[in-house]
Amino acid sequence: RINLLTENGILGFFIVILLLSIFLNYRVAFWVAIAIPISFAGMFIMANALGVSINVLSLFGMILVIGILVDDGIVIAENIYQKYEEGMPRLQAAIEGTMEVLPAVFSSILTTVVAFAAFFFIDGRLGDFFSEMSIVVIFSLVFSLIEGAVILPTHIAHSKALNPEHKKYVIQERFEQMLAFLRDKLYAPSLRFAMHNRFLTIAGMLAMLMVTFGAIAGGIVKTTFFPVIERDNLNIILKMPAGTREEVTDSWLNHIEEAVWTANDQLSKSYFNGEKEAVLFVQKNIGPSSYEGNIDIKLLGGEFRDSLRVRDVINAVRKEAGPIFEAEVVSYGSQSAFGKPFDINVIGDDKAKVSAAANELKMAMQSLEELSDVVDDNQEGLREFEIKLKDKAAFLGLDVRTVVSQVRQGFFGTEVQRLQRGRDEVRVWVRYDEEDRSDITQLSAMRLRFPDGRSFPLSEIAEVEMKRGVISINHVDGKRRIKVEADVSNDQVSVSDVTASLQNEIVPAILAKYPEVRVEFDGQYREQAKSSGSIGTVGIVLLSIMFLIIALTFRSVSQTLVVFSLIPFGMIGVGWGHYLLGLPISLFSNLGIIALVGVLVNDTLVLISNYNKRLEEGTPQMEALYQAGVSRFRPILLTTFTTFAGLAPLLFEKSLQAQFLIPMAASVSFGLLVVTVVILLLLPVLLIVVNRFKVLASWAWNGVKPTYEQVEPATGADGGYQYLWFLLFAVIALVLVLGAVL
Repeated sequence: RINLLTENGILGFFIVILLLSIFLNYRVAFWVAIAIPISFAGMFIMANALGVSINVLSLFGMILVIGILVDDGIVIAENIYQKYEEGMPRLQAAIEGTMEVLPAVFSSILTTVVAFAAFFFIDGRLGDFFSEMSIVVIFSLVFSLIEGAVILPTHIAHSKALNPEHKKYVIQERFEQMLAFLRDKLYAPSLRFAMHNRFLTIAGMLAMLMVTFGAIAGGIVKTTFFPVIERDNLNIILKMPAGTREEVTDSWLNHIEEAVWTANDQLSKSYFNGEKEAVLFVQKNIGPSSYEGNIDIKLLGGEFRDSLRVRDVINAVRKEAGPIFEAEVVSYGSQSAFGKPFDINVIGDDKAKVSAAANELKMAMQSLEELSDVVDDNQEGLREFEIKLKDKAAFLGLDVRTVVSQVRQGFFGTEVQRLQRGRDEVRVWVRYDEEDRSDITQLSAMRLRFPDGRSFPLSEIAEVEMKRGVISINHVDGKRRIKVEADVSNDQVSVSDVTASLQNEIVPAILAKYPEVRVEFDGQYREQAKSSGSIGTVGIVLLSIMFLIIALTFRSVSQTLVVFSLIPFGMIGVGWGHYLLGLPISLFSNLGIIALVGVLVNDTLVLISNYNKRLEEGTPQMEALYQAGVSRFRPILLTTFTTFAGLAPLLFEKSLQAQFLIPMAASVSFGLLVVTVVILLLLPVLLIVVNRFKVLASWAWNGVKPTYEQVEPATGADGGYQYLWFLLFAVIALVLVLGAVL
């Protein structure tokens, strides 16, 4: 996996450099791309100090951040180049071009850092896994800010990057012509149309968002708790009834092993034309008791199995082995790091009712074709005799201890004497002759003797019944607990949908019969609930911090609200991106959405900052918005291309070892493609709608209708009221933060 991610990272790096060289002056592109190794160098120093190793997740963080690292460099370099083209000297163009966009760049880096800081506060195994990725991304971004604000302008000002005699290559000219065509012939008219048909644009975007949520809710776009993580081994667990002899257990393990090799022959022919073996070796183990064992299967490495998945091997072995009715537990596969897909606890005070409810739940789950290997931990114990005294025993003064003691002495024996023979001691035991203890029916005929010489048959004194004993007693909060577990029958099954069916249909019907019993969902569901709950809590705090950062940058609460209103539209790309790739939306996908928020804010800051700058220069509001969109089209599009290109090798990676990281990459990349369109078209429309609302509100309050420009914070006309807004929001944010912490 490390080699795979390293190859994808290097490939993404060169794709980003190639794109920069095509769309920018190749010298400017070189100095922008230098941010990647410089940022990684600084990150390595800090990561090493914090004990972060080079592993799968830290490497994924590097791949994720490759495209983001150059975003701010593109914005700064583009602005410097524009200043130079306007006639400024090199040094002045570098200084003014950098300082003009530096507040927006600083805020975008800071908000992205805040977004990725969420991973430090996610509970459960998910937070443990991705905290190292956050360290990599955050320190890479911090050092990219230093590089972009200080080193990049210096390089551009003192190099031949700003050369009026620079000759463009044919490929570069063609791409510039294409970019100009996209900007002038497609985007500019579309922007004009959207600005003059505002409510049609908003309605269209909202319709797409509603269709996406409908597809997710309707199951067209699948959802699950955790994505399937391919592995190179599987474990088959067999548990026979307690007391089963070792040779019987061994014979069934041999049966399963034969099924493994038969399935291997079929899979090798189907997937590899007999050139490779799907199964490398099998190890059989019996124990720790005579009635249980397991089989460990080592598979061909994921890099060499092509499209053969572990689930295919499991289903093939299960089919060849067939049902083993004598076994109490037969489980194929192994538990993932996040627990079983379905892990349900049946809890109550009454053992009989808990057992009955668990059995009904188990039977209901076995009837679902989406589930396999439905087992419980209510395994029956060894066969044993239960002795209950009759009334006659009480009249004779006998108790259970006396009766059981004589039964044990008769069949197992009792020590009656010890003899010394030199240095050795000989123990003498007395018990029934083998003929009198070889048949279970003879137990009832044995006689119990009294000290006075009287004797009675056991059948007259007690009732003897054969029952199964107890292996273990499980409790939760002092109540009996039986665990029912299951796996999915194939990787296309939506765990979320099946869980919802269990919670809404099957479990309520069972609980209606047994009101004294309650059911708790454990395993992946518990991990998902724990992580989701912490994401919700942390999300409120971090979004509040991001809101304050953006509001301080724009000096406007209304513009910040507009930026935040764009976040849900990223789900359009996330949902349909997963659909196109055939992936279910999982918690890993949600982590990608967190990363997407940081990138989204970056592009919105670039456009709105330019819009505010033009308003300060006296440009009419509608024209300022149009010019800001057109002038920022190139850097916004280029940041989208570079971020997508950095993730593209991993996104379309067919290797089984990369599949568990692809959902997160899909959320960022496809979400960013849609968000780019939303920023370029919907953002200007929302800014106009908010502007008109503020005009009407000011008109209604003051009785004088202001101009469109007067209500914008960039003109300073309503600056006095902004402090009240900031104070109000600061109070709200403080309440939210304290509430989340408490």
